[in-house]
Amino acid sequence: MAYVGGERTHDGCVLCAIAEGDDDGNRVVEQAELTFTVLNLFPYSSGHVMVVPRTHVADLTELSAAEAAAVMEGAQRAVRALRLALNPDGLNLGVNSGTAAGAGIADHFHLHVVPRWSGDTNFMPVLADVKVIPEHMEQTAAKLRDAYAKLSS
Repeated sequence: MAYVGGERTHDGCVLCAIAEGDDDGNRVVEQAELTFTVLNLFPYSSGHVMVVPRTHVADLTELSAAEAAAVMEGAQRAVRALRLALNPDGLNLGVNSGTAAGAGIADHFHLHVVPRWSGDTNFMPVLADVKVIPEHMEQTAAKLRDAYAKLSS
């Protein structure tokens, strides 16, 4: 995939750049007033999205009550869209708060929603630290945008 060795196309916070419209990869699948939802550039599985508040804060406790509620509402919509578009057997939802907790983007809070299928863990991530994604991100994004449109109609 082109992003692995590509040049960095932005300065500062990548999530703020996406919120401001710098989405070269066209990964944003939903726009809401206080949040947006974007496919993760380094997914654990097909359909791995992040629900991101538009406010640039590092920690959940820095969000207003309305912003925190909007993140959870965005997570609910993401779960519905993922179920409609990809029919996963389960989902992981989580936050990595701080680099010690595994946050790749530690300075902008976001919530991961990761679809899972029975048997989706194999030897590749365990032995080779490689993730196998069976569908191109653009196809997954198109499916999710269609699912979000169906949910809002």
